[in-house]
Amino acid sequence: MSQRLIDRSPDLKRLRDEGYAIELRAGHLAVRSVPYVATDRTVHCGVLVSELTLAGDVTARPSTHVISFAGSHPCNKDGVEINQIRHSASVRRIDDTLTVDRSFSAKPPQGYRDYYEKVTAYVRILETAAQFIEPGATARVFPAMETDEDDSVFNYVDTSSSRGGTSGLAAKMAGQRIGIIGVGGTGSYVLDFVAKTPVREIHLFDDDVFSQHNAFRSPGAASLEELQSKPKKAIYFRQKYSRMHRGIVAVDARIDSSNVELLRQLDFVFLCLDKGGAKAAIIETLEETGVPFIDVGMGVELIDGALFGVLRVTTSTAAKRDHVRVKNRIPLSDREDDDDYARNIQIAELNALNAALAVIRWKKLLGFYHDPEREHHCTYTIDGNCLINEDHA
Repeated sequence: MSQRLIDRSPDLKRLRDEGYAIELRAGHLAVRSVPYVATDRTVHCGVLVSELTLAGDVTARPSTHVISFAGSHPCNKDGVEINQIRHSASVRRIDDTLTVDRSFSAKPPQGYRDYYEKVTAYVRILETAAQFIEPGATARVFPAMETDEDDSVFNYVDTSSSRGGTSGLAAKMAGQRIGIIGVGGTGSYVLDFVAKTPVREIHLFDDDVFSQHNAFRSPGAASLEELQSKPKKAIYFRQKYSRMHRGIVAVDARIDSSNVELLRQLDFVFLCLDKGGAKAAIIETLEETGVPFIDVGMGVELIDGALFGVLRVTTSTAAKRDHVRVKNRIPLSDREDDDDYARNIQIAELNALNAALAVIRWKKLLGFYHDPEREHHCTYTIDGNCLINEDHA
């Protein structure tokens, strides 16, 4: 199916965005999962098939009001065939997997202006009768749709952006190469959020094993068999998210002074490391190269039987970098208790919130979200449920 043709044709795009299961088959427009009533007064699903008139790479006005159908002749709610739309009952092969059984004719005085009007007119005739028997019957099934190989970074169409009218905003992220250093708790949620955007590539840097405790503070649900195989984190998450996003690169290595040059190719970096001492060389390289980045962190303690703590999101861009060192916003040395990572309290919802705040900040920088304050340091306090923005650019 050519998603390019659908994206460029307002009528086809509207059909797709409203949830119709459309396909382009051998020069025809096919609409699957259309409910209709059979003679025994049961609801079946058929396929409406229309000729497809094009003007270059977009649709033109339909050349005929007639439409074909794969299925038996539809009936009204009483099981009586709808003769008003009867046209012919000739069988015709569209391609190797689609054959139509008949055609319908319902011509408005001025004809159909576009394929949205044509398709919905016939769907309405068939669907209305079906809904008397099954009130929930609908042709708007919102199917998962595969993308064209060369058209998208996704393996299937992003109908969320198109349905919500934010495709133009989402395009602001297209073409970016994103790095995520550390895909443990917070880093894995950053990946989860970024993988749902049209960035060109997502580079994952981590040399640790994905262990059982990681499964309890990461998105998704690892199987016991996966945990027993002891996969490396970067490779594990690449395999998981490559099902959705095509541009995920796994680097099974810890970033340090020996390989920090790998970051120079990136457009933006998320630092999701628990050890402050490992960040110095990374930050120095990113600042020297001019690559903007966001560093995340959390400090959570168990006091009197409840958890207290603070989540932090620190941003560094060309517009403002001095706060990182002048105000010591990012820890650049290891604490004594960092040697025992098992004592570092992390809870899935806190990791997810820390990641969400970071990704929202990144999207603000790109103009996806309104950014009047241009804060470069943000903290969230758990017990007071308080967000504080500081270091404005």
